[in-house]
Amino acid sequence: MIFPEKLNKGDTVAIVAPSSPVSKEEADKCKKLVEDMGYNVKMGKCTYRSIHGYSAGTGEERAEEINQMFADKEVKAIWCIRGGDTSSHTLDKIDFYIIRKNPKIFVGYSDITNLHVNFNQKCELITFHGPMVKSNMLNNYDQFTKESFEKALNMEEELILENPSGEEFKVMIDGYAEGIIVGGNLSLLTSMIGTPYEVDTKGKILFIEEVEESVRRIDRMMYQLKYSGKLDDAVGIIFGDFTDCPNEKDECYTVFDMLKDVLADYKKPVMYNIKSGHCYPMSTIPLGTKCIMDTGSKLIKFRR
Repeated sequence: MIFPEKLNKGDTVAIVAPSSPVSKEEADKCKKLVEDMGYNVKMGKCTYRSIHGYSAGTGEERAEEINQMFADKEVKAIWCIRGGDTSSHTLDKIDFYIIRKNPKIFVGYSDITNLHVNFNQKCELITFHGPMVKSNMLNNYDQFTKESFEKALNMEEELILENPSGEEFKVMIDGYAEGIIVGGNLSLLTSMIGTPYEVDTKGKILFIEEVEESVRRIDRMMYQLKYSGKLDDAVGIIFGDFTDCPNEKDECYTVFDMLKDVLADYKKPVMYNIKSGHCYPMSTIPLGTKCIMDTGSKLIKFRR
């Protein structure tokens, strides 16, 4: 796996919109924000585009923008402006050869899961499940989120994952596992099953997070992962944050109660309460690195 070159002040950061749109005012604020951080900024054209209210340009336009930013020798990092919907429209139009030959920092989460999975698998590029410019940095960029992000981008040989305020990780199933960490948003992981872009979990540690889905819908998606072999293939599972995922019918039966039931016969380590996903603050996870999870010490760490 390729760990991208580190980012320094004065380098050029490209801001792209692979999923849903933002307003022109928000895009302009995002550009200024990143410039104020000390970077030069190249704005993708799709950060100013909107189609049907939920796509930041056509699939062709957004894929071309990603291809161009990876090919651009001036660009050192590519940060997604937000998630949302329709990143899947880009997948058959992205030039994975260009990305493999021009490895760079790539950051996002949520609907960006499609891109993480395929950049990891097809390009052997380590990517970052971390804060997005409009979604996190513009209004909710707390100190923990910033420090976790910077530590991940600049990790040396090893990085220990931490929760905000020293909050402990929790154990669902005891055990120890090592493997490449893959994954992201549950809805996206399940939506790509049966396509050329589905996640490969064999021998890997699977990371899962979700937002604004009911317990019964998450139950269905987890069984899709189970029946497709994705859970059995993984050597361990890490559950990130499940933000606003209620059970309206039975408040006493939470999302984590349901996950425990789904995994009742699972014999590999499972940890949860990892604050990474649609939460504030959030930890950054370097997807594609070697992950070590040890429930005995409640430790999660990454190696390049």
